[in-house]
Amino acid sequence: MNDLHYLKAIDLLRKVSSSNGFLASAQNISNYKRVWARDGVICGLAALASGDDDLIATFQKTLETLGNNQHHNGTVPSNVMTKGDKIEVSYGGLAGRVDAVTWFIIGICQFAFYKKDDAFVKKYQVSIQKCLYLLEAWEFNNKHLLYVPLSGNWADEYITDGYVLYDQLLRIWALKSYNYFAKDSLIASKIEKIKEQIEINFTPKSVGEKYHERAYDEANIQEFMPCSFSPAGYKKQFDAFANSLALYLNIGDQNFQESILKHALKLSSERPLQLIPAFWPPIEEHDLDWNLLKNNCKYEFRNYPNEFHNGGSWPMVNGFFGLALLSKDKKKEALTLLNAINIANAIDDYSFYENFNSETKLPNGVPFCAWSGAATIILHQSINTNFKFFV
Repeated sequence: MNDLHYLKAIDLLRKVSSSNGFLASAQNISNYKRVWARDGVICGLAALASGDDDLIATFQKTLETLGNNQHHNGTVPSNVMTKGDKIEVSYGGLAGRVDAVTWFIIGICQFAFYKKDDAFVKKYQVSIQKCLYLLEAWEFNNKHLLYVPLSGNWADEYITDGYVLYDQLLRIWALKSYNYFAKDSLIASKIEKIKEQIEINFTPKSVGEKYHERAYDEANIQEFMPCSFSPAGYKKQFDAFANSLALYLNIGDQNFQESILKHALKLSSERPLQLIPAFWPPIEEHDLDWNLLKNNCKYEFRNYPNEFHNGGSWPMVNGFFGLALLSKDKKKEALTLLNAINIANAIDDYSFYENFNSETKLPNGVPFCAWSGAATIILHQSINTNFKFFV
């Protein structure tokens, strides 16, 4: 029997369903009344987990909207907004969005996997191939890791740039999802090469030639994978989304994965909301990266310590941490986390806020945020029906 939290989350996804796909929020805020690649696909994954035919149909519309507006060079829209007959397409603001490309591939292939419909992948074969060529080009040095600009993914007002861990891991998931259908030995080999480079450059005491040996040694990686590195060195914050994906995709040896789990569970247990912050520790005004952080916003500054990307707690991110816990047979911990997500989503009569201050528990960002509801749905169904995505 589905509980009230789950039913409220389902209702939210129905409210953000449009003729063009999932909108980012039910709140009447123009920037969120759009079909976003990453938001839309994450809501689509929740639709698959729910088994709700109407929501799954909206997921298909989401993918069609993104595919129909793919740039000729392969770039997938960051977001698409329709006003009557007029369509506004954005491929990113201050920088393009690398993760729009990988989420699109994941969405197409997870939808086809769920529906057992190889023809759906074939329909988008040309689009996917453009995406794959583009990802190859974004390596720049042909050494298997993507080079991502500042503001180039979901953490678009944060400090990560260069070889961003999250984007490498999403690429692995995208390639694995596609290769379920393609069964291409070259793609299988590419997956292994990317995985090898992640383990060489993001895990402790690794064997192999580093991209940046001196910076790797200075980073002194121990309990978890750092969030990114570039020619300027490593950014060492704990990225909850990325490290959750690393666990989910089984990257790194068993001892190191256990270390990541231990660190993440400790971090969430120490926060008032019992949620894991997106990035930790927060960047403070006295830190070297503060200037980089405070200038990386187009409209208004939101990354105060413990808020937004700068240490804020996002139900969406915690949904993926829940999947990571389940992948490591931590069902009890996943249940505890689901409860914490549901409590956060229920604040202010189920306002499904975007994120929360990790110390004061006060809500931040947009209410009725669709992917906050998606977190409840994905984790609820994974726990209670043993629903699984292809990884």
